[in-house]
Amino acid sequence: MNHLLASTRRAPRAGTGAAPIPARARGRSGWWIPLTLLALAFIPVMGAIGRLIEFLGGPELLPADARFTASPGPLIVHVVASVVYAVLGAFQFSRRLRQRRPGWHRRAGRLLVVLGLAVAFSGLWMTLAYPRKEGTGDLLWATRLLVSSGMGAAVVLGLAAIRRRDITGHRAWMTRAYALGLGAGTQALTVGFGEALFGSSVVSHDVIMAAAWAINLCVAEWVIRRPARRAARRAGQTRARLVSAP
Repeated sequence: MNHLLASTRRAPRAGTGAAPIPARARGRSGWWIPLTLLALAFIPVMGAIGRLIEFLGGPELLPADARFTASPGPLIVHVVASVVYAVLGAFQFSRRLRQRRPGWHRRAGRLLVVLGLAVAFSGLWMTLAYPRKEGTGDLLWATRLLVSSGMGAAVVLGLAAIRRRDITGHRAWMTRAYALGLGAGTQALTVGFGEALFGSSVVSHDVIMAAAWAINLCVAEWVIRRPARRAARRAGQTRARLVSAP
C-alpha cells in the first residue's frame, strides 16, 4: 500500500535545517497504527473464522443463515479474502516495517491487490445474488453496492498510481480501500451504541451500518491530508521566522 518512505536515519542535507527523527519517535510510529487496526478488525475476523469453520464441517458457532446454505461460494471467498486482507493490510501502515523491509512491503502489496479485489467483487456478488437479510432495507442494500464498487475502484486506482510512480496517489487510494474493507470492524461499534440510542428499526439499522463506512472514510481522508497540512504549517512557521529575523 504505502510506498517506501525515505529513511529518517539519513543525515540531513546541508542548508536544509532538517534534523533526523529521534529513535524514540521512530519507535512510536512503528507499530501502534497496525495494532490499532488489528484491534478494530478483531470482532469481524473472529466472526468470519467461525463461519468458515462451520462451512468446513466444524461445530455451529454462529446463528445459522439459510441464505448461504445453497450457494456458499461467494461467502467463502469473501470470508477468506477479508480475513487475510484485514490482518496483512494492517502492517502496511507501519512506517518502520516499510523502511526496514521494503521488499516485503512490495510483495505483500501485490497480494493485497488481489485480496482487495476479491473482497470487493465477492461483496458485490453477495449483495446481488443473495436474498436480503431480514431486518434490512433498501438503504443498506444500495450502500453495500456503493462500498463494494468503491473499494474495487480504489484498489485499481491505487495500483495504477504506483505503476506510474505516483506514491502519494497510491498511498491515498490504498488507504481508502482499506478503510472501506474494515467497515465491519467499525460496525461492531456503531451497531452496539446506535441501537441502544436509536432502536432497531429497519431504517435506523441501515443508517447505523452505513455510518460505519462513512466514519472510516472520514478518518482515512484525515490521515491522507495530514502530511500536507503539516507541511503547510511548517512552511508558514519558516516564513514567519524569516520575516521576523533581524
